[in-house]
Amino acid sequence: MTDAVVAMLQRHPFVEDFDAPHVDTLATMASRVRFNQGQVLFREGDECHDFYLISSGLVALEIVAPEHTFRVQTVGAGDELGWSALLMGRGKHFQARVLERTDALAFDGGELLAACKHDTHFGFVFMHRLLDVVAGRLQATRLQLLDAHSPVAARAGA
Repeated sequence: MTDAVVAMLQRHPFVEDFDAPHVDTLATMASRVRFNQGQVLFREGDECHDFYLISSGLVALEIVAPEHTFRVQTVGAGDELGWSALLMGRGKHFQARVLERTDALAFDGGELLAACKHDTHFGFVFMHRLLDVVAGRLQATRLQLLDAHSPVAARAGA
């Protein structure tokens, strides 16, 4: 655990309600990563075992369909990515494509789950916060569907 990782965590909104020992728990599991523009972090259906807290950059969350890619949400500094890493053995729900160089902290999903089981208070706080992330993704997807299929959007595009 480095002071730089702890400082990055302390600035990230995901951990704002965490006790200091819980931030330290996360810091021991964190790896600093960097992704380049255009890089695909994972595709829909891929098994990717990493959960990310983004410190800088932009990543598009997309649904890829034949002949078209739908952007569901763009995430950046202060956001999270890869929540499904904690659903061990399940594929990703979106494609993640880097729009500009992105720096993040990466966490192994299995290691996070083990920490949640070991310290149930940490697990409750972590999972409660993660549920907020999942709800945000659901809302972003819902808004994209409404925008794409509402009568007003159809008239505006005509």
